[in-house]
Amino acid sequence: MSRPVILGIAGCSGSGKTTLAQELARELEGTHLHLDHYYRDLSHLTYEQRCQQNFDHPDALELPLLLSHLRELAAGRSVELPQYDFTTHTRKPGITEHIFERHLLLVDGIFALHYDNLRPLYDLSIYVDTPDEVCYGRRLARDVRERGRSPEVVAAHYADTVRPMAEKYVRPSAQYADVIADGTSSLDWSIEQVLSALRKRGLLKLLEAGMNSYLGHM
Repeated sequence: MSRPVILGIAGCSGSGKTTLAQELARELEGTHLHLDHYYRDLSHLTYEQRCQQNFDHPDALELPLLLSHLRELAAGRSVELPQYDFTTHTRKPGITEHIFERHLLLVDGIFALHYDNLRPLYDLSIYVDTPDEVCYGRRLARDVRERGRSPEVVAAHYADTVRPMAEKYVRPSAQYADVIADGTSSLDWSIEQVLSALRKRGLLKLLEAGMNSYLGHM
């Protein structure tokens, strides 16, 4: 394969989209690309100013860089993926991850299906639909555990920007999905839904052929 099969996976924060993307990447031997890497570098602002930014608005991501990288990957070329520090709201200076994937690329993020110039690059689009109360519970646990934030800060942030932006920008993007997965159902069932859609489009056979070809050259 000269270019990868590309899946776009969207859903609200805490919907389970990243878990689905990671498991698909593991089962199908692909690369998981999270759009969080493309948050704008805010190192030119004070820490207090950074904390006041709306990170749940589509403008928070550096779309030109994201689009450029995804087009390069879609063409079978490599990119240097920026690394983002959520505790300081800045990119890690001089640190990137080399990404090269000609088999399967899973693009995961709340705005994965929002940007109209990204959607044509996907071979299959997936939206993970999850009730708001479930999303909030998962977001709370993650931000306290992984990002060092207090429950009070998480609750205020969720009410002020996360939920309103999700209603305005994220949930409407479900209309562009080929597959709607239930974020409260079993992970195995969601994976089977995606595999079935890939099978119907002839993409699963293509991926299996690519894996067999790779193993044959080892």
